[in-house]
Amino acid sequence: MTDEEIAAMTPEERRELILRLAPRPAGLPSRRTIDRIRKWRTVLMLVCAAALIPWTVYLAITLPNHYVARNWVATWVGFDILLLTMLVLTALAGWKRKQLVFPTAFASGVLLICDAWFDVMTSQRGGDLTQALLSAFLVELPLAVVLIAGPLRLLRYVAIRHGMIHPDSRLWRMPIPIPDLYPDHKVPPPT
Repeated sequence: MTDEEIAAMTPEERRELILRLAPRPAGLPSRRTIDRIRKWRTVLMLVCAAALIPWTVYLAITLPNHYVARNWVATWVGFDILLLTMLVLTALAGWKRKQLVFPTAFASGVLLICDAWFDVMTSQRGGDLTQALLSAFLVELPLAVVLIAGPLRLLRYVAIRHGMIHPDSRLWRMPIPIPDLYPDHKVPPPT
């Protein structure tokens, strides 16, 4: 095909061509296995969400307002080691332009939000709480936004570049671009 023929194609025709030319991923399970895994993972997430509702109500009713925690230092140091590991992995993946940056950056952002929440919620009134609030609003939450929004924007750009979504589409409308995942072996157009 010439560049002119490709330029004359509609976005849908280009997307179909890209998908036809893309190699089938090695090790992809059968359609039946994919459907079964998807079904059970969805059920698992819904059961967990349903179980979390009464558990949260139970905790709200039964937990004491004051509690002295065991392993306080190990808990916070362990959490910070996990956060440090994720930030380093994100930096390396970003530096090397690897797709691993998508999950590591997202996870790092979520961990920073958790860190800010727990710092604020476990701080004593006064200087401790002020420091936690300043750290949360000036460092942790802005960095979390960068770490979550940046890779999502890049993922959207990749989807647009590869014809998976229209430039005006939102990322959450993008289907997973593996034809084997769909009953008719065709990726549905973004809706």
